[in-house]
Amino acid sequence: MSDSIPLLWLSYGFLSLMVLLTGYLGLAFLPRLPRLVITWLVAGVMWIPSRFRLPLIEEGEFYTGLAPAIMVAAIAVLEGNGSVFLPAALLVAVGALLGGGVGMLLWWRGRGRNQKPHADREERDSRPVRKRGGNDEREEPVIG
Repeated sequence: MSDSIPLLWLSYGFLSLMVLLTGYLGLAFLPRLPRLVITWLVAGVMWIPSRFRLPLIEEGEFYTGLAPAIMVAAIAVLEGNGSVFLPAALLVAVGALLGGGVGMLLWWRGRGRNQKPHADREERDSRPVRKRGGNDEREEPVIG
């Protein structure tokens, strides 16, 4: 690649997906709803873009581009630049809300599929098992 910006975005996308996957797996002790909401909330924070403007060495010239809003907000805090921080922080909040909403939507759409197999399994387990030969002893499976 001749331009480093697409390569930078590609590596950021790959690393953010790895962070989200390990975060989702790390939250396995939580029920599905908070796990999905937290994971997608973090995704919204990491993936919402914001415009930035950096001064160049030449007087009066600037470089403008896109970067993750959380990075723009973090740099604005380090520089003490409140006029850049406020729009970036608002975008971070919007991204978090959108991501949390997507997580809740995914939970809501998937909740019916997760409940049916458990209900079928419980129904199957509660039925009496017929045994061949009429004896009450448990039959072990035979291979071959």
